[in-house]
Amino acid sequence: MTTGTVNLHRVLRATPERVYRAFLEPDAVARWLPPYGIICQVHHLDARVGGTHKMSFRYFSNGNGHSFGGEYLELVPFEKIRYTDRFDDPNLPGEMQVTVTLRQVSCGTELTIVQEGVPEAIPVEMCYLGWQESLTQLARLVELDMPG
Repeated sequence: MTTGTVNLHRVLRATPERVYRAFLEPDAVARWLPPYGIICQVHHLDARVGGTHKMSFRYFSNGNGHSFGGEYLELVPFEKIRYTDRFDDPNLPGEMQVTVTLRQVSCGTELTIVQEGVPEAIPVEMCYLGWQESLTQLARLVELDMPG
């Protein structure tokens, strides 16, 4: 049964283009998406409508983890990303849908994320906590301007 919904909102000091790329470049995703203490391996990421993604999260402390993947449903450059996620673990059934909305604002990008269909076995507050850690890492990735 999939019942949980997580709503997130952030303002980032980066352009919508940079934030959009961070969601779709495999090396960037592996860098910011896993919450603290988790290592991410992106197995594939085909960022086009109808394209798929597959990745694994592994807890550094004990080596346990899970894999998941899904399909890209909508990609509007620098504005919107909508995709599905499904865990490979049969104990975490159902399909989640994630909608990422980007809007340019005076100081950068307003980011809104809605994750729907979180499996009942995952407490929504734990999912929210993980996303907060991920978004802190996203900000560190996209807000840094390197010379050259």
